[in-house]
Amino acid sequence: MHTIKMTMVLGAMLSAGMVMAQTQAPAQSEPQAQASQGQTGSGHEGRRHPMNPDKAAARLGKKLNLSADQVAQIKPIFADRQQQMQSLRADTSLSQEDRRAKMKAIHQDSKSKIEAVLNDQQKQQFEEMMQRRHGHHKGEKPQGQ
Repeated sequence: MHTIKMTMVLGAMLSAGMVMAQTQAPAQSEPQAQASQGQTGSGHEGRRHPMNPDKAAARLGKKLNLSADQVAQIKPIFADRQQQMQSLRADTSLSQEDRRAKMKAIHQDSKSKIEAVLNDQQKQQFEEMMQRRHGHHKGEKPQGQ
């Protein structure tokens, strides 16, 4: 008898939890969908919070051993990309395919601008970083692992 009551209480609690989760899911799904459409080029862009251009430039500077002048040139590139991505996400008139195509174009443009600041060795390292990152996002193992 005691076991039956406990089973019923547990079942009711689980059902209530599932109902609450379903009612909260629609409110959470839009930000998660926007984050999953997110950025893929400069670093850690499928995140749920916006990229900090200063931190991204500093991180890239450290990884590629950039000069202070190079880091200063890259910061506005990241800032511009962030602004364009925010505008793109706010544009609800675009289809998902159009939004992805524009995101890809924004990333390619910023990548080209960054590469213009780099020397040959840094460009090679940057390209290797991009290949590892894209391989990782596609579920492949990064090279060397």
